[in-house]
Amino acid sequence: MGKNKFTTEQIISKLREAEVLQSNGQSITEICRHLGIKDQTYYKWRKEYGGMRVDQAKRLKEVEQENTRLRKLVSDLSLDNAILKETVRGNY
Repeated sequence: MGKNKFTTEQIISKLREAEVLQSNGQSITEICRHLGIKDQTYYKWRKEYGGMRVDQAKRLKEVEQENTRLRKLVSDLSLDNAILKETVRGNY
């Protein structure tokens, strides 16, 4: 998978610019060419960031990172718990 070369702020800015260009009657293909992105990238961004403000997008990323950290923590604790149960049963 390719590396994301745009920050969240840049993505939201480009989406806003695309909205303006679209209201002026340009097609999505023309807009994407102007922004220097592919059509698929535009639709992916619009799905993920459409209608968001910059502060909301930053908060979303923070919550996703926290969620990932907590899932890993629960996974590690579950593994530790299973190991301890096996040890108590004497199946070591």
